[in-house]
Amino acid sequence: MSDKSTKPYLIRAIYEWCIDNSFTPYLSVKVDSHTRVPLEYVKDGQIVLNLSPNATHGMLMDNDWIQFSARFNGVSRQLEIPIAAVAGIFSRENGEGLGFEVSSEQVADKTDMTNAAVTDTDPPTSPKPTKPKLQIVK
Repeated sequence: MSDKSTKPYLIRAIYEWCIDNSFTPYLSVKVDSHTRVPLEYVKDGQIVLNLSPNATHGMLMDNDWIQFSARFNGVSRQLEIPIAAVAGIFSRENGEGLGFEVSSEQVADKTDMTNAAVTDTDPPTSPKPTKPKLQIVK
């Protein structure tokens, strides 16, 4: 029997510590093809997410995935993050938390082991709004 990783337990512990101390928990994630997040908010292959109860709905943290829905620009989106893709969890107010080493091999290995198919069922994103035009109507 292989030992389970301590990473998901540490993530949950820091999350609970943040909530207990009225801090805002933030999650740093290395995004790849197994990570389901709004890609328009990804910068340099990473995204930082607010995990506070006010910002999320239906939070589920198990040993393999972090799943929840959150609103982005007024649109509710379902997020699915493999534990292997988590680069860190920390408090916004004081920066305390934990960072983790993440390699793309770890993310691929972990998601292959779970046999979880991640499909994108989010509604298509609307095109970016163009500059407003004023028109004189007589």
